[in-house]
Amino acid sequence: MNAPAPRDRAQRRRDVEARLATDVDVWVATASADGDPHLIPLSHHWDGETLLLATAADSATGRNLARSGTVRLAAGHTRDVCLVEGTVQTLPMDAVDDARATAFAEHTGFDPRGLRTPYHWYLVTPQRVLAWREENELAGRELMRDGRWTVETMDEG
Repeated sequence: MNAPAPRDRAQRRRDVEARLATDVDVWVATASADGDPHLIPLSHHWDGETLLLATAADSATGRNLARSGTVRLAAGHTRDVCLVEGTVQTLPMDAVDDARATAFAEHTGFDPRGLRTPYHWYLVTPQRVLAWREENELAGRELMRDGRWTVETMDEG
């Protein structure tokens, strides 16, 4: 199989941001205090700066996110990888403004507000973003470091 031509880093960033804006779900990787790994898909909403997730407060993922304050998210498939490492802020349901909560519900088709099972919001601020398709894109795959994009898009520059 011939690999497609590598994208430049600005195009990769645009593709990452488009994926985060249009995909409904991401894989959420956390670990317990004992180091037991946990991986589940959760719906998300991307506002251009942060990802908003929601899950049951007493679920393994909810407990892990609240305890560690960090997360690794994966979007895409194995031939178009997008990894996001971020910090997590745990918020009660009433702490997210109605406009953002409604945007989450409309984007995902799921509204956790008012459920009988207590849910929390988990606001993820990306600190590191990596993206690649094939081996020919491994070089330069880090697009964000320490919460700052390492590449500008044409729209910015």
